[in-house]
Amino acid sequence: MKTIHAILLLPFLAVFVASCGDNKAAENKTATEIIPVKLLPLNNQSPGVATIAVSGQFTTDDETMLSFKTGGIIQSLLVKEGDAIRTGQLLATLNLTEINAQVTQAQLGFEKAQRDYNRVLHLYQDSVATLEQLQNAKTGMSIAEEQYKSAEFNRSHSQIRATSNGYVLRKLASEGQLVQAGTPVFETNGAQSGNWLLRVDLSNKQWAAIRQQDKASVEIESVAGKTFEGVVVRKTEGLNQSSGTFRADIRLTGAKPDAIAYGMFGKAVIQTGNTNGIGRGAGTSAKVNDAAAKGNSKSAPVASNGADIPTGNKGPWAIPYDALMEGDGSTGYVFVTNDNKTAKKITVTIGGMEKGQVIVTQGLEDAHALIISGSAYLTDGSPISVK
Repeated sequence: MKTIHAILLLPFLAVFVASCGDNKAAENKTATEIIPVKLLPLNNQSPGVATIAVSGQFTTDDETMLSFKTGGIIQSLLVKEGDAIRTGQLLATLNLTEINAQVTQAQLGFEKAQRDYNRVLHLYQDSVATLEQLQNAKTGMSIAEEQYKSAEFNRSHSQIRATSNGYVLRKLASEGQLVQAGTPVFETNGAQSGNWLLRVDLSNKQWAAIRQQDKASVEIESVAGKTFEGVVVRKTEGLNQSSGTFRADIRLTGAKPDAIAYGMFGKAVIQTGNTNGIGRGAGTSAKVNDAAAKGNSKSAPVASNGADIPTGNKGPWAIPYDALMEGDGSTGYVFVTNDNKTAKKITVTIGGMEKGQVIVTQGLEDAHALIISGSAYLTDGSPISVK
């Protein structure tokens, strides 16, 4: 009987052994399988300066809302919109009837507190008043003195004076109007100092590309045919909720235009200082978008055909969304290759996303090419072949 059972089990044993052999062969094949991929070159462009065309409005960095320290009725407004003003110039006053009464009350209270203190002091010296009564009288005199100082301070700020040389941009109240403390009456700026800024809106990609101190060429509609030098002095670190864009300020550094005013429209071309700019898709060119350079697009990069700005290995880079693996907030992973034979998994820093592309700000500096197809089948060190 045992012999019969052994004979019956022989076919199954043979099948099992063959199956195991096939599985091991499949594993060996998978381990050595060369995966076909597509690449995006990251350092195949000749060095150049990436430029971004932007537009915005001129402003200064010192717009100020001027108001009264105390509430009251406006007695006089001494300037109008557009008037030039100088530091310390009187611009507006309140009706001081009520305020003078408050100062007088505080002064009389202080004088009474002084008399009370002197009276108690003499009584204390004659051993009639106690030390506690003397100390209370002195405290009352100190409180009355501070109240008098506060009333004097409020009266001195019941008028508005210019804080700097500049212009009156807006008049926000009228004579005879009752205003509360802190209600804006004038908006002024320091435009006489020539401290003009062109405030421009930026897309995610443009914001990632520019840096502070990047140079810019600025054009003003009121000064036709002339270009002014500027430099990027500030870019916001948060999104402007009203416009849905980021912002940057370009300060005029060379000769200042004569015909310029607050709110005037201007255009600029920023030289990003990034010699290679943001990465493009494989096979695209770096033609200049003449329409953007001429300002027809409010905030379009000069380079065109989808990726907008030339590629390079100094970042930032615009990479296809599908090339990013395991993105988590500001970090993610991609596969790159330096020899077109082996895939390498690296960590990158994400600066933003726009139109199906991911803006990478760090991590690709030493990479020769980015793997943009076939990444889902790769592990670190996988052999690859380029399609």
